[in-house]
Amino acid sequence: MRPFRIAPSILSADFARLGEEVRGVIAAGADWIHFDVMDNHYVPNLTVGPMVCAAIKPHARRADGSVVPIDVHLMVEPVDALAQAFAKAGADVISFHPEASRHVDRTLQLIRAEGCKAGLAFNPAASLAPLEWTLDQLDLVLVMSVNPGFGGQSFIPSALGKIEAVRRLIDASGRDVRLEVDGGIKTDNIRSVADAGADTFVAGSAIFGQRDYRAVIDAMRMRLAG
Repeated sequence: MRPFRIAPSILSADFARLGEEVRGVIAAGADWIHFDVMDNHYVPNLTVGPMVCAAIKPHARRADGSVVPIDVHLMVEPVDALAQAFAKAGADVISFHPEASRHVDRTLQLIRAEGCKAGLAFNPAASLAPLEWTLDQLDLVLVMSVNPGFGGQSFIPSALGKIEAVRRLIDASGRDVRLEVDGGIKTDNIRSVADAGADTFVAGSAIFGQRDYRAVIDAMRMRLAG
């Protein structure tokens, strides 16, 4: 199993002091910064664009100066123009939903040509069929364990079966692909999600909703190590 990664979602952060929030979760032990992009078209919510990504990029560093990856999840339609804009704004990983792109292969090529890692995201009821044709181009598969559009939702238990299915596909491919899960991740369920095969965990309100970010992240790591 690859090293676990915890990726706090800034969707649940205090937007009035976003740079400080990013620095705070990194100091508390975050591995990635998860950046949710919603367009009020593909999903019924509107969040933030490339300018905000560019604004937080200088804050996405550890005390030793090492870069913390910005993990952009595009819940938008169409995809290509915004994928390019986020790449230029400093994104390190960009994932999108295959049904939101008319030409999935072309979108993946575009993201990789911009120097970013590429991922596909799958909603709770979405088919995994696109992975049959794209896994050799992916750095990440993102399984949504809530319906996209809003933070603070509860984990959908059937997502565990989908995580297991994706893990089998990744293992059979022999490729170095991260399996990320987003939605309702908390200290009390992160171990079961890892047992299903995930190695990267997005947590929003579970971290930003608490006063002590380090205590939450440390508790999650303890569950993952147990």
